[in-house]
Amino acid sequence: MKLSMRPVRPCTFKQPSTPSPKPTHYSCAYTLTQPPKLNNNDKKLVHHKTQPLKHWERLLDPIDHNTTNNSNTFPYHFMPTKSVKLGKKWKEYQGIRNWDGLLDPLDDNLRSEILRYGQFVEAAYKSFDFDPSSPSYATCLFPKSSLLEKSGLAQTGYRLTKNLRATSGIQLPRWIEKAPSWAVTKSSWIGYVAVCQDKEEIARLGRRDVVIAFRGTATCLEWLENLRATLTQVGPNHNNHSNNNNDGPMVESGFLSLYTSGTKCSTSLQTMVREEISRLLQSYGDEPLSLTITGHSLGAALATLAAYDIKTAFKRAPLVTVISFGGPRVGNRSFRHVLEKQGTKILRIVNSDDLITKVPGFVIDKSNENDNDDHDDVSCNRDVQLAGLIPSWIEKRVEDTQWVYAEVGRELRLSSRDSPYLNGFNVATCHELKTYLHLVDGFVSSTCPFRASARMLIDNYRRQKSQGWKTQTLKP
Repeated sequence: MKLSMRPVRPCTFKQPSTPSPKPTHYSCAYTLTQPPKLNNNDKKLVHHKTQPLKHWERLLDPIDHNTTNNSNTFPYHFMPTKSVKLGKKWKEYQGIRNWDGLLDPLDDNLRSEILRYGQFVEAAYKSFDFDPSSPSYATCLFPKSSLLEKSGLAQTGYRLTKNLRATSGIQLPRWIEKAPSWAVTKSSWIGYVAVCQDKEEIARLGRRDVVIAFRGTATCLEWLENLRATLTQVGPNHNNHSNNNNDGPMVESGFLSLYTSGTKCSTSLQTMVREEISRLLQSYGDEPLSLTITGHSLGAALATLAAYDIKTAFKRAPLVTVISFGGPRVGNRSFRHVLEKQGTKILRIVNSDDLITKVPGFVIDKSNENDNDDHDDVSCNRDVQLAGLIPSWIEKRVEDTQWVYAEVGRELRLSSRDSPYLNGFNVATCHELKTYLHLVDGFVSSTCPFRASARMLIDNYRRQKSQGWKTQTLKP
């Protein structure tokens, strides 16, 4: 049987003392050096006939953290399983009910949607020119018409409609003008807007979907913006630094700078997003429509800001959903309350071993206080809970420092330590987008992330045996 497969790095399983069987190739995105070990108590059956296996795709990811490749060639490739028609239930998967009952255990349809949007973020990384020596550094490598295809997303049914750029608002001193151009690049390509145009895909999704995808931090000035961690007012007066009113919505200074700053030669990211969303609402506003904003790391923070801005600028905006991977904290409690009032739905995929998700600032949990706001506090797993442990006047002084953040949205918490396929613990790889996709792909329950998937694999073997596949018994 001839297989059509992308070249990938093989899995790095420990070699047994006995001779290994010949490499087995499955009709999916993975190449395996040998089948995984099953539970000895089961003494299960393994087939030796090439067939597509959904659960192999979910379990056997060629994760190898000893590779010398950089983050853009991380050897994990997700191949989506058979598409499922969402139909009238699409709003549930977009968070209309805050994903109640879908996260633990993780619903398979929601898993596929999360991974699908993760691929859009991955495409943003693949399309960015990271080479400082390149004359096209910090720009998009591919033309708009073929970006999705050249970044590996040829069959999505989406068409890219807008390239997006972010500009740093940091004022550089004159003496730094002699620095290399890559070190002072103020404006860089940050992501894109894509619209679902395929009729079959629209029918499967139950609506026309608009995706805004953001990559993570790449340039020097973006890193510097990340360090501007004090909170600042968001809104018409956010540039007024003399405004000491900490009761309103506030967000991290650097993230807001990247979102709202512009130059004579480069329009701000905020303006680009607003203009494109306005155009799309005029074109498709009369049909079922969703806006899905997704991003990783810095892109996750910008996705949250973009969602807030869209719901603020467009009073009749459709359902806006944020699916973020490894995002840092963005704003204070008032910012969170405004997002909840707006109806913005945010699903944060968090790796508990990822330090980036624990910064900036710190959190004072006030979820138990009786607010007058009518909102559903779906935040969870606060890292620091100081409410009730310190006097109110000290708490007020702490808040005045403009370092008190609040977690936003609903959280899907994962852990690198739960994966038997990650070789060791590494702070850097814990933050990789590829690691997040791998963990989501294998996550079933918070109490048993990968073991339950192994049980489904065994059940799949039994089902295949009943269909008459050739098998042989594994030795204990």
